[in-house]
Amino acid sequence: MLRLENVSVAYGAVVALRSCSIEVPSGGIVTLLGANGAGKTTALHAITGFARARAGTITWEGRSIAGLAPDRVVRAGISLVPEHRQLFPDMTVEENLVMGCFVHGLNARARIAIEQAFTLFPELADKRQAHAAMLSGGQQQMLAIGRALMALPRLLLLDEPSLGLAPLMVDRILAAIRTINQGGVTVLLVEQNAYRTLPMSTFSYVLENGRVVLSGRGRDLMIDPKVKASYLGML
Repeated sequence: MLRLENVSVAYGAVVALRSCSIEVPSGGIVTLLGANGAGKTTALHAITGFARARAGTITWEGRSIAGLAPDRVVRAGISLVPEHRQLFPDMTVEENLVMGCFVHGLNARARIAIEQAFTLFPELADKRQAHAAMLSGGQQQMLAIGRALMALPRLLLLDEPSLGLAPLMVDRILAAIRTINQGGVTVLLVEQNAYRTLPMSTFSYVLENGRVVLSGRGRDLMIDPKVKASYLGML
């Protein structure tokens, strides 16, 4: 289980996360919802070591990970699929996947993981020698997810994986996330697309101005009036 308790993060004088407490139970899919600037990405960065919490605790599988360097967080079993993918555009699809193997090295287990990524995303198998820059946006998102899986995570963090994608490709990405979860990987999903992600969520949190303002089971938040008005386009 991942647990954040009263975590606060500031960038200079700007407080991005304020006494934030969330739990991600093992085996679940937990969603963080909120508008731009709500603190969702900051929460992921606090977990992964890209932002330092100035207050609160962050524990993973009973161990504190607050303050760990990002590579040590990956070694602890947590991988991040960052917003905007952040691929290596001049490397091939296969080379990008190999870059994700740095924790374990390019051993037999890693080679199996690469082939599993191609099984999960057959669209990439035919393009394994194509440069990442030549892929469509949806294929790039698939590659970013595949690269994160190369570290064999027990917890996968995804930051806005549906951003900028056509509806059919969003379906494809969300289906892959469900498949990954069904394979035993816990998921923490940051999204603005509440309509698509709440139904697949074990539990969800809504952030506003760095604070948790609502939480509950995904299906319960689907009928919450505030969530309907703010995130589902309903009154």
